[in-house]
Amino acid sequence: MPRIYNADGTFEEVEHINWYLLAGPDIYAESRSTPICPVPKMFFGNQPNDGGNLILSEYERDELIKKNPPAEKYVRQLLGAEEFIHNKKRFCLWLVDCPPEDFKKMPLVYERIKKVREVRLKSKRAETRKLADVPYLFGFISQPKTNYILVPSVSSEKRKYIPMGFVSPEIICTNLNLMIPDAEVWHFGILTSSVHMIWTKTVCGRLESRYRYSAKIVYNNFVWAQMSEKDLAALKNSAQKILDVRKNYPNASLADLYDEITMPKDLRAAHRANDKVVMKIYGYDENMTEDCNSQK
Repeated sequence: MPRIYNADGTFEEVEHINWYLLAGPDIYAESRSTPICPVPKMFFGNQPNDGGNLILSEYERDELIKKNPPAEKYVRQLLGAEEFIHNKKRFCLWLVDCPPEDFKKMPLVYERIKKVREVRLKSKRAETRKLADVPYLFGFISQPKTNYILVPSVSSEKRKYIPMGFVSPEIICTNLNLMIPDAEVWHFGILTSSVHMIWTKTVCGRLESRYRYSAKIVYNNFVWAQMSEKDLAALKNSAQKILDVRKNYPNASLADLYDEITMPKDLRAAHRANDKVVMKIYGYDENMTEDCNSQK
């Protein structure tokens, strides 16, 4: 008979272990294209498909603008999961609104998009070869026009919470992240809670042992609890507190802030307060820990 390991260090014999290595029947989260609850949709970030020619390091950005000043208006900050979590600087050419006559004013930009076209034409994929017709654009574009919550597709399993946050539409998000446009602060409060992390740890895929968050499995199948106006107000307050506390550490990356060894005391307190609010909304004991079977 199979046994499971309990949080208190004991083993328990069970009748059956399901796909999630939990005691219970073979129930699993199916892939869904839209959320089961009325919440904003989650989208993949933008995919360059450019052979690296639309992407710029900080040095390359500075040199490009120095030699081709008109290019400055077309350079945007770029965030993949690595850049977002570790506060690394990377940029891209975002030429969505660039009129044809401007390209010849920027010879270095022109050379880069010429190389993009060459890379795409050499592809074995017919869809990529078609993209050679628009070498100045990312291969897939989903950039929102409003602030959005950015959720890294892959992040360390060693963190209690997946680092996520609000990002300006001026900052370009890559396909290594997921985006939730038009989200409100209370959506952030639920997503960054221990309740959502329990769900995520149970159903998400893994890259090695790291969390691999997905829209179709994790986000779209998650049940959002109904709440009273009082609960909603409390949630907005606790979620905003997390964002406000982060501002106390402008030089720290999210990797620094969410390292279990170095997480600041006030940020941990803000998350615990938010966890209590969310636990109460979902009808759990608000003092319950994320493993749901011991007290803080």
